[in-house]
Amino acid sequence: MSGRHPAPAPLWPSLDAAEARASEQDWEGAIAAYQRALALVPDDPYTLVQLSYVHSLAGRYRLARQYARAAARTGVATPALLAELLPRLRTFNEVATMLDCIGRLLPMSRMPIPLLIAVAAQLSYVNLPQRAIAFLDEARRADPDFPPTLLSRAQVLIYLGRLEEAAQDLDRALRRAPEIAQGYWLQAWVGRQTRQRHHVDAIRRELARPGRKPEDVALLGFALHKELDDLGEHEAAWEALLLGCRAKRSRLDYDTARSEALFDALAASPAPPAPLRTTEAAPTPVFIVGMHRSGTTLLEQLLDAHPRVRGLGELYDFTAAMRQATDHHCRGVADLTLVERARHADLAAAGREYLDGVAWRLGDARCFSDKLPSNFLHAGFIARALPQARILHMVRDPMETCFSNLRELFSEANPYSYDPIELADYHRLHDRLMRHWRAHYPDRILEVDYARLTADPEGEMRRVAAFCGLEFDPAMLQPASGRAVVTASAVQVRDRIQRREQPKWAPYARWLAPMRERLQA
Repeated sequence: MSGRHPAPAPLWPSLDAAEARASEQDWEGAIAAYQRALALVPDDPYTLVQLSYVHSLAGRYRLARQYARAAARTGVATPALLAELLPRLRTFNEVATMLDCIGRLLPMSRMPIPLLIAVAAQLSYVNLPQRAIAFLDEARRADPDFPPTLLSRAQVLIYLGRLEEAAQDLDRALRRAPEIAQGYWLQAWVGRQTRQRHHVDAIRRELARPGRKPEDVALLGFALHKELDDLGEHEAAWEALLLGCRAKRSRLDYDTARSEALFDALAASPAPPAPLRTTEAAPTPVFIVGMHRSGTTLLEQLLDAHPRVRGLGELYDFTAAMRQATDHHCRGVADLTLVERARHADLAAAGREYLDGVAWRLGDARCFSDKLPSNFLHAGFIARALPQARILHMVRDPMETCFSNLRELFSEANPYSYDPIELADYHRLHDRLMRHWRAHYPDRILEVDYARLTADPEGEMRRVAAFCGLEFDPAMLQPASGRAVVTASAVQVRDRIQRREQPKWAPYARWLAPMRERLQA
């Protein structure tokens, strides 16, 4: 055990005891053991970080956040400890503190490559890809052929719209390490495949590689689907999509009944009147919500083109504010405990917490957009916490929305999206909840239709501008150019506004019939 903990030797017995308790999910026992260690060395950053973790696992958001902040205040500069602390701070949206800790690691030339990659990942998670790319450029300079660097760099280059460079990094990574499944997934989406240039055979070879884990099969299955779809081989593309979806779904714990219980609890929660009240004292948030893949990124891009609006991307700051208000660290955006505690929470304080959290991003902007689709779960809380906030609810044809979700490989955030029936049921729950929110807050929520937006951009954006208290500006008719897009739509949204003659799901109609029937039920 000697030397195993990056903490003073006198703490090791207590730390060992804490880890033993934590391995048994005895959070109270683990906390008690870590507290004994902290009594011996009150400012030990390793112990403070571990206390933050365990309090999170026990569901105590406020204490977990306090211990992460305390660890940062120690001035810790040890790379191994900072590598643990940075994701803790990001969990609580303590971005300014996280940036300060990153500054202690500089200059970049002193940082090992794995740490450069880890820092870049945290910066990307908080919508700072412009800063992330600098760390990845340094990692690539130190070793131009290290595959993890090239894959990470390619992902960030995609966010930045530098697609040709991303493709070059992916080619280089896969020449060096053809077994890395993520490379094929990124490569499939970075451009459209043709009969003259595609990677179908290589992907199939990798799928046949013995010992593939479900995570790899999911990446390769989705990559194969995209490439075959580009080539018009729809039956084989459907089989590849099913392969990827089943592999991903096998690793997720999801139950439609739990989602239904959460949505019912939200609909039953108090919804007192919350009229719109504008004020010069605080900036105006515009929340863009809806199902994933419903066009929220396109709407954000158009709104961000307005000279008075700053688009902030997908933020988890309101989620963090609700966790702070309810002192509950839940998985995902909301759960039953958070909804119940919100009945007695100070939502005005949550609103102030939210505005304080995003202030460093705003500069002198007085209107900004927050495009986290799943904030639709929080719509009622947003209306009460932020009386000046507007909510734009993006809606799209249910089949187009659901098929687009089905063929997108998300993180663990959307576990409902890998089974057509579970996906259809979630869409129906979403629609029902949004009808509830619109009935209670009709002057706070504007429904924006994707079909109308693509058919008549000016007419729809004039409605959006008026609802947001803005003068219409012709710049709103083209997606804002040159800005980073840290979403699943990072490639597609670079194009001009397009309206398809035939929906993307049409070639798969016969296989999607059960999902369509479920949506229409």
